[in-house]
Amino acid sequence: MKKVLFWILAIVITLAAAVYQRMTGPTYPIMGASEINGVSVSYYLPRSHEIGEDCTIRLKAENPEITGVISFRRHKTGEDWTQIPMTRAESALMANLPEQPPAGKLDYNIILSYQDNQLRIPEDELIVIRFKGKVPGYVLWPHVIIIFLAMLFSTRTGIEALDPKGNTQTLAIWTLALLFVGGMILGPLVQKFAFDAFWTGFPFGTDLTDNKTLIAFVAWIAAVIAGRKGRNARAWVLAASIILLLIYLIPHSLFGSELDYSQTG
Repeated sequence: MKKVLFWILAIVITLAAAVYQRMTGPTYPIMGASEINGVSVSYYLPRSHEIGEDCTIRLKAENPEITGVISFRRHKTGEDWTQIPMTRAESALMANLPEQPPAGKLDYNIILSYQDNQLRIPEDELIVIRFKGKVPGYVLWPHVIIIFLAMLFSTRTGIEALDPKGNTQTLAIWTLALLFVGGMILGPLVQKFAFDAFWTGFPFGTDLTDNKTLIAFVAWIAAVIAGRKGRNARAWVLAASIILLLIYLIPHSLFGSELDYSQTG
């Protein structure tokens, strides 16, 4: 019964961390509603888009007198803003952001007008959208599932380390193996399909996703080595488990791959 409770606790912690990571990341869409002169407008504004076509931005503005303009420019270029009038399709206002190369980003916002009033969406910031290549499902889903399992086993192993009678080595080996396959093999494949680079972390770059995977992997290597030949490695295992949990809580895709437009013309 104790082991079952340990697994249930590990699943709850892992699910909570996964939801938090995804919803706080810089690619999670911005959703909300605002009012302009007493008329409600709702929006769902993407911050990530697959290449292959322009990205269509839609707002729900049922009043036909509401008009809009979308402004955009390439990220970190200091270029002049390009403005495109939004077109109406029944209750929606629409405009297209032009497709960018993999890892290319655009800054954008929207200005709505109605009866001499204007509304900026969002009110006090710019939206940054990143374009990415399509990752085949046979690569993406194994990566997502195995990384989730690695976090689950890491948490479960950390809980086991808190039990004075716990045996952590087998669970630690499983954690390391899952992290290796999900993060060090499938992770670079996902990166290659999405952003045309296998690895942009240390020592080749500063991609936070790659770097945090590397840190977690090294931490679990140390924990497994420390537990060889039946040695007590509970402190090492607990430290590796906490490191991976803290890393997992870092918002998804924060400081991720980014195209340098100055190198592309």
